[in-house]
Amino acid sequence: MLASDNSSGVHPKILQALVDCNDGDALPYGDDNYTKEALKRFKEVFGERSETYFVQSGTAANVLGLSSILQPFEAVICAETAHINTDECGALEKFTGSKILQIPSRNGKITSIEVKKTLTVKGNEHRTQPKVISISQLTELGTVYTVSEIKELANFAHENDLLLHVDGARISNAAVALGVNFKEMLSDTGVDLLSFGGTKNGMMYGEAIVSFNPCSTKKLKYIRKQGMQLLSKMRYISAQFLAFLKDDLWQMNARQANNMAKLLAEQVKNMPEVEITEEVAGNMIFAKIPREWHQPLQEKSYFYVLDEETNLVRWVTSYDTTEAEILNFTSAIKKLANH
Repeated sequence: MLASDNSSGVHPKILQALVDCNDGDALPYGDDNYTKEALKRFKEVFGERSETYFVQSGTAANVLGLSSILQPFEAVICAETAHINTDECGALEKFTGSKILQIPSRNGKITSIEVKKTLTVKGNEHRTQPKVISISQLTELGTVYTVSEIKELANFAHENDLLLHVDGARISNAAVALGVNFKEMLSDTGVDLLSFGGTKNGMMYGEAIVSFNPCSTKKLKYIRKQGMQLLSKMRYISAQFLAFLKDDLWQMNARQANNMAKLLAEQVKNMPEVEITEEVAGNMIFAKIPREWHQPLQEKSYFYVLDEETNLVRWVTSYDTTEAEILNFTSAIKKLANH
């Protein structure tokens, strides 16, 4: 299925980790050995100054994480396409009281040039005060910020009394696309706060808030509890993350998803009926195809039509997408084109 990487099942190694951690009792609320080991592993990945808090969903990671660095009179600056702006049902604004300042993006990415335009109101008591820049990695259009672009945004943020948040629902796909590790892309560039995704890359459920900012860290354990995300049986998320990070399973999974997206794009890129609208960096392809193709292709592998007027569709590959599945799907596309 090409609808979403949320559609995939759980990776067998992660599922086995769940079975293994289910043997016997364990202390609740993160006092279990699985959570202690997972938190230690996150420090190895992101560095000693990082602190990690496990939650159930990406929306929870975004909202609770941002709650720790925002006052109700402050705002988050993000691309108009950002998940916090379009697909979280106003959760950030409801639970923080803070405002979202959406700005135009190019291919899903924003730069300090656009951000700077929002800063003219700083110090004006009549206006919401910009405080956090939030970027998605991968973006909602499947594009990727380079390490230097992230570093430039972080530097700009800190020079202007702002903070940088990264929505990393598909952070593994981005790291593989760039050929870097998480520390190089996030800890070393000056990111203040990260929503670290596992669900879209082979886990059953579970995300992590990773804080690099001491002020955020002081508040997060209380905000997580008040936000109803302090799980009593936390070992079932922690055990998944241990398997996820062991032997770079995250990397293997993301590489397979990315490679299958590249294969799909390669198969159709020279077809005049198919227009790929964005660079294929990770595991998402955005394309315009003839309307009459929608139904027969969705019967082969379901996907979302994003815009009925322009016939824009989104194809998303996953860690368990196979070459045979892609070739079967693109074969169907070629048959439709020939007819």
